[in-house]
Amino acid sequence: MPFIATLGLAKAAPDLVPAWKAQSGSGVIGTFTAVRESCSHGSCDYYGGWKAADGSSVRTNVHLYDSPDSMAIGDTAEARDVGALGGVFATAGGSAYLLLTVFAVGGAAAAIAWPVFLWRTWRTWRSSREHGTPSLGSAEVTA
Repeated sequence: MPFIATLGLAKAAPDLVPAWKAQSGSGVIGTFTAVRESCSHGSCDYYGGWKAADGSSVRTNVHLYDSPDSMAIGDTAEARDVGALGGVFATAGGSAYLLLTVFAVGGAAAAIAWPVFLWRTWRTWRSSREHGTPSLGSAEVTA
């Protein structure tokens, strides 16, 4: 559970609000150019540069969320920058906002559940020690 909490809160949560902003059409439109790909389990993530359409802003080494299926190194795609730490979002849309939401909510749930689990386990252990309940290893077997 600590791993899920850390992953969800550290990786997904910071880009959650920007993902929903991109989904609603906010942000600065520009062009993403793929310079590197990272493929795993049949899908690829693309990283590269992004430049605002009006030339006012440039970002380097960013991830393209919701990249088109036909994307390859050297290709470009229209994308919007909404201030996400991880990257920019393809204007064609996709499900990145839902995926980030699931991971962030899962991380928050795990962050709450883990201490509760530890507390309840400790409380049960302490209660059994105070009431003299024999441990599993000391129980006698009768025939």
